[in-house]
Amino acid sequence: MKRRDFLKVALAGAAGLAVPALPLRPAFAGQSGGQAPLGIVRRTIEVNGKAASVFGLRRADGAPGLRLRAGDAFNVLLRNETAEPTIIHWHGLTPPWPNDGVADAPLSLIAAGTDRAYDFPVGKPGTHWMHAHTLQEQALLAAPLIVYNPDDKRDEQEIVILLHDFSFSSPEELLAGLKGKNAGGTMPMGQGGMDMSGGAGNTMAGMDDGGMATDINDIDYDAYLANDRTLDDPEVVSMEAGGRARLRIINGATATAFTIDLGELEGELIAVDGQDIEPVKDRRFPMTMGQRIDVRVQLPRESRSFPILALREGSRERTGIVLRPAGATVTKLATTADVDAPVLDLMLEAQLRAIEPLASRPADKTFDMALTGDMVAYRWGLQTNPPLVVDPGDRVEVMLRNTSMMAHPMHLHGHHFQVVAIDGRRLPGAVRDTVLLPPNRSVTIAVDAVNPGQWAFHCHHLYHMATGMMSTFAYRA
Repeated sequence: MKRRDFLKVALAGAAGLAVPALPLRPAFAGQSGGQAPLGIVRRTIEVNGKAASVFGLRRADGAPGLRLRAGDAFNVLLRNETAEPTIIHWHGLTPPWPNDGVADAPLSLIAAGTDRAYDFPVGKPGTHWMHAHTLQEQALLAAPLIVYNPDDKRDEQEIVILLHDFSFSSPEELLAGLKGKNAGGTMPMGQGGMDMSGGAGNTMAGMDDGGMATDINDIDYDAYLANDRTLDDPEVVSMEAGGRARLRIINGATATAFTIDLGELEGELIAVDGQDIEPVKDRRFPMTMGQRIDVRVQLPRESRSFPILALREGSRERTGIVLRPAGATVTKLATTADVDAPVLDLMLEAQLRAIEPLASRPADKTFDMALTGDMVAYRWGLQTNPPLVVDPGDRVEVMLRNTSMMAHPMHLHGHHFQVVAIDGRRLPGAVRDTVLLPPNRSVTIAVDAVNPGQWAFHCHHLYHMATGMMSTFAYRA
């Protein structure tokens, strides 16, 4: 299947909306006053001592991504400087539907050598990101999208960490390998291959609550990156001894969940998916694909370096950065640990409480969505009863039930939702846009239907989405 075609949203059962066109122009027309240019580019990085051609999103000064002020306009001219069509999703923002970045929902891909202008309110402060809504996401077509609070005068350093899983194989090859691994062929290991052996980075590597084997890590990647670098040559961030930092961590991996390990430092989790929460103190924080966490850390007044690590779920691979006070040495860090990292669960999710929860009101519409899948055939899906169609102004509750043997990070475009139940137990949980569904578990989310459109609702594991785990949160026209 061509990368340009595989993520078109099915709008069955929902009436279409009239869509105003956004500008699409050839040859990079001149930008208007105040408009920030953002280029989709090809670039070369070094991974494991080898050159790799990947994508990127770069500002005019060459820096990655965007940093915008809360309350301002998202006034951006997106330029496709590559030879391939693509489209970018503004993950965490809530623009009008015509500005969303899903092919043909409603706009076409951005052709090579053309640009598209965007202009909508950026909204409240938060840690967000942007990424291709095509297989190009696997080839690092992603970048941070930080909305900062101009009134926040805290004396702390801002550090952004974007995590990736990397393969020298193309995303098309990875997807074909997943779909064909039980159809008479095998995929070689060590080149982003699929591991069915029962080893450390395997499928069938965990146990669900019923004692049955569950699937994790269906791709063994060639490397795991933090800001484009492995632990063989990590990014080293200079800090003051005793200084304080706000870590904005983004899981931009396509098929890998992580546990963030602060080592000797105790962190204070203050936001998830760009939404403030009541602080939670710990040294380890889980995060699935598409999620973001903001963690405040305080360094001791010592001249020692402190690694911030991301541990691959259920395995020993890891990546990360190093915080280094002036004069401190940096010790060589291994890319693998001595023991397997944890398998993600909902223990932290059950503790989270929103600073600004949704207003208390009964649901106008409720839905049951079953997450289905067949690991052997590599087919995934979403089944909703009744069809997920809402009216403007509705309070909507959706019970997400994972009936498969693999975890799924479920992401809703164009909205923020609140977690209001886990396994049927009601709670006033976090407000966010991406939530983890472990095997045989359920999470109920509440969302206010205040942004009309035909919005993508999907698993943020790229290859689950590519093979069917994608639906629509549809407004009735």
